[in-house]
Amino acid sequence: MEIVAPATVGNGIMSINDSARVNSIERYKRYGGARLKFVPASGAATRMFKDLFECLDEIKKGQAIFDDRSLNSAYAFFERIRNFAFYPELAKNLKIKGHQVDALLQQKKYGTILEVLLNKDGMNYGTLPKGLLKFHSYGDTSRTAVEEHLVEGTLYARQSSGSVPIHLTVSPEHIDGFTQKLREVTAFYENKFGVSFRVSFSVQKKSTDTIAVDVDNKPFREPNGKMLFRPGGHGALLDNLNDQDEPLIFIKNIDNVVPDHLKAETVDYKMVIAGLLLEVKELVHSILQKVSNNEFAEAEFMKAQQTLLHRYFIKLPERSAYENSHLWANALVEFLDKPIRVCGMVRNEGEPGGGPFWVVAKDGQQTLQIVESSQIDLKNRNQKEIFSRSTHFNPVDLVCWTHNFENKKFDLEQFSDPETGFIAQKSKDGRILKAQELPGLWNGAMAKWLTLFVEVPLITFNPVKSVNDLLRPEHQPNPHN
Repeated sequence: MEIVAPATVGNGIMSINDSARVNSIERYKRYGGARLKFVPASGAATRMFKDLFECLDEIKKGQAIFDDRSLNSAYAFFERIRNFAFYPELAKNLKIKGHQVDALLQQKKYGTILEVLLNKDGMNYGTLPKGLLKFHSYGDTSRTAVEEHLVEGTLYARQSSGSVPIHLTVSPEHIDGFTQKLREVTAFYENKFGVSFRVSFSVQKKSTDTIAVDVDNKPFREPNGKMLFRPGGHGALLDNLNDQDEPLIFIKNIDNVVPDHLKAETVDYKMVIAGLLLEVKELVHSILQKVSNNEFAEAEFMKAQQTLLHRYFIKLPERSAYENSHLWANALVEFLDKPIRVCGMVRNEGEPGGGPFWVVAKDGQQTLQIVESSQIDLKNRNQKEIFSRSTHFNPVDLVCWTHNFENKKFDLEQFSDPETGFIAQKSKDGRILKAQELPGLWNGAMAKWLTLFVEVPLITFNPVKSVNDLLRPEHQPNPHN
């Protein structure tokens, strides 16, 4: 992709002051329509425990060394093992097998602890999905990630009827596990919050799988001669999103949750983003409705054009490029009649990474896009310099509007940019393969949407990529209790 500038506060990213924040929250609270919380939850937690699996291998080989004492080290895992929400269950499982945690730690029998935690004959945390792992402690109880999404859903996705619609995209092999967990806990949370949950599931469709090839770009074949097809990445979930009927959809990853004592600010900013979405949706749809009713007035629409540019950074086609008002009106409709998304952006306090940029399309039009580093030619000095000036990154915190101004569902597939797919190098059975990945869900899959970026605080981004991330203060109990 050709990036022309990083999106920054005042040039692509909105900054919300206290007054605007309150107004946005109130606007969302007045919304009485249907909504949905959409949670990509397919991923197994295997990568979360990558370092512990490597540690277990080293223990078995007699090569385990605990020199590294950083937060993500095996040393930190064992040193603070009692701080994990899953510790009581781990201790219980070890006791069943005739072990005491203190004794194992004292005797440095770390392998026994890891085997019970990770393996199928123990807690099976090595292959369970993240959504079913215990993330947070609350005194004598604990919550899994999916339970935290239930609680969070009651705080901003509750409908006027009292129902809370939540959709989870999961792997086929984990549907039973999610169903069982929800069967165990749903009634408790419904009673606690006075709601009714409407939880639905979908799996990544086999029709979105892509062919794999070998190093010579010939079909990669299994030992039995069959061609290998692989899941097309999270961009394949555009199909799942497209199947949802609700016009207003919150999207947030399964592992980005916090305990109750930190929820208030994250929930506030979810409603801020939703309020901004409704604000810009009303303006855009009013333009489209007036054009549809032949009530087009140049002066009025030029004023709206300035509002869209200076407040939301949406660059409309210029009037001067068209011979007459009729042609300009048609151009506005073509540009504005699209799904809308408002994306929270977090200030980047570390190394520059994928995030919000101004991108120039083949037709010369500049639009706001979420761009990953892999989509940029970093060997190009100019592109690398622009990339290095990025100030924010994408925490996958977005709210979408998927219906047109006549309240009919868009076909979201029509607003994806297929050219933003990419080829990843993988391996299978010791052989290198190349796999096609579909345009990412919030990257190329939404490339042709109307896009707004708004700055949100760092507290809204608390992913759990490694098991030791659960030791961070943001995932620990309230220290003031």
